[in-house]
Amino acid sequence: MGQILLVRHGQASWGAVDYDVLSPTGEEQAAVLGRFLTALAPELIVHGTMKRQQRTAEIAAEAAGWSAPLSVDERWNEMDHPAILAAHPQQFDGEPDRHQFQAWFEAATDRWTAGDHDHEYDEPYPAFVRRVGAALAEIAGSGTAVVFTSGGPIASATTELLGADVATYGLLAPVVVNTSVTRVVSGRRGLTLVSFNEHAHLQHDRRLLTYR
Repeated sequence: MGQILLVRHGQASWGAVDYDVLSPTGEEQAAVLGRFLTALAPELIVHGTMKRQQRTAEIAAEAAGWSAPLSVDERWNEMDHPAILAAHPQQFDGEPDRHQFQAWFEAATDRWTAGDHDHEYDEPYPAFVRRVGAALAEIAGSGTAVVFTSGGPIASATTELLGADVATYGLLAPVVVNTSVTRVVSGRRGLTLVSFNEHAHLQHDRRLLTYR
């Protein structure tokens, strides 16, 4: 029986010129996670092409002392959130604060997942689900694999493994904690979800518990 750990990247840099880099908190989260997983010996370590995913993988792997090389699979990238946001009008003037952005993001994501506007997106929600599912299926049976990805792919994989509907995705995606671990096992029955959004490694310091 193999196991797959789906890890969300550390906190990115909200408000910075380049959002797609880890904040100092994100780097600390990644190191804490790595030290927490030192007993793990993965045969496969994968990350998407986003900088926040790659850097989380690098820091965590070094802190854990893992010897497996890091590999890249773009199918683990987050959905194209700038395009999803652009398709939904904002309800504020100027740059949003965190609360305004979250409300806008959730409304835009609901529109994307609803299925009524699939023709307006380069990657509609069903295509996103298929690419994440294909990436997950490909590493099943690879012993122990650790995947550094984002909240959207983790929520999508979890929803599909539960056999749930799109409403479940909408509930799960906003609550995926930075550097949380979702565990999947692969065996004779196929892929089975064991746990979602584990973050015990952050409980000693509430400052490290972040969602965006």
